[in-house]
Amino acid sequence: MKNIFTKILALVAIVATTFSCQSQQVELTVPESQLRTEIAQMLMVGFRGTTLTKENHIYNDIKELKIGGVILFEYDAPSRKRPRNITSRQQLKKLCADLQALNDDKLLIAIDQEGGKVSRLKEKYGFPSFAGAKQMAASGITDSTAYWSNLTAKTLRNVGINLNFAPCTDVDVNPDCPIIGKLGRSFSSSPEEVARHAKAWITAHKKMGVLSCVKHFPGHGSSESDTHLGIADVSETWSDKELIPYRRLIKDNVVDLVMTSHVYNSKLDAEWPATLSEKVINGHLRKRLGFKGVVVTDDLAMGAMVSQYSFDTILSRAILAGADILCLSNNGDTYDPEIAAKAIDIIVEKVKDGTIPESRIHESYDRIIALKKRLKF
Repeated sequence: MKNIFTKILALVAIVATTFSCQSQQVELTVPESQLRTEIAQMLMVGFRGTTLTKENHIYNDIKELKIGGVILFEYDAPSRKRPRNITSRQQLKKLCADLQALNDDKLLIAIDQEGGKVSRLKEKYGFPSFAGAKQMAASGITDSTAYWSNLTAKTLRNVGINLNFAPCTDVDVNPDCPIIGKLGRSFSSSPEEVARHAKAWITAHKKMGVLSCVKHFPGHGSSESDTHLGIADVSETWSDKELIPYRRLIKDNVVDLVMTSHVYNSKLDAEWPATLSEKVINGHLRKRLGFKGVVVTDDLAMGAMVSQYSFDTILSRAILAGADILCLSNNGDTYDPEIAAKAIDIIVEKVKDGTIPESRIHESYDRIIALKKRLKF
């Protein structure tokens, strides 16, 4: 009987110790209010509206929560309707100015304006018709790419957009890739040519003071499926040559931001897709290729993410992997006006319980602020 009683006490002690460890909170080195502000700077949020009103959640997201950026779209996917944020040059210029005026800190106002099939600024809204990457590079010289990049950056600057999620630096390995090759988004099947044209694109944007972003790391061009719909496994089709454009551009010190892809590549990480992979982002991009700048995730509302993982897991894994800006487009299957507030709350708790080191937040915040200091407008 005594032995049984002793065993029960020991079991109770183990349970109590386990519970104590689970409930123990990490002591923050900064006030929680500061931590929340730094986390908010890591968020790039999509919203509905062609004008800015106080009733729109994005007003509070910027002014009170102090999110770091917004992303603009022409089409609203959840409702399958237009317009979303764009109807004309003048309308877009006022919207961007009103968003930028909400606080003293610079706001990243982003868009996907590659040209060709990926053009949010369309002729019907009064914008030029922009060539796509494949068309730009068809002549074999970079002058055409520089011309279209200059026109694109000038157009963006004139309406107040300071970050373009372009150029696409995926190598055209698979011409039938539904999201890259078939849409003419790759400059070339030659990684060296991709690097040359991407550099011309980036250089022209820099002259206009518009940030650019190379994508989709570590390479989406060999995929046979679309990450908007679900996981794209490139394990058998991807090769190291798809890293060549990134290696060249990073070595030339011209890259502003790198966007991750949601592809799964067991050659690089047998467990996680690239956006959630510490081996891919911190291992290959930062350590192997030497990139020290801002890493932004592809849209976290894509099927490759939401069909496989919880929102908590997506956020925590992306940060642990080394991502600095989390793209919350609100332009997937659902729309959530509280997505920024929810994300901040989740990340704060993950820091408090020790899942995410506080230092990771500070690292990303410092990179983002350094990037914003380079903004011209």
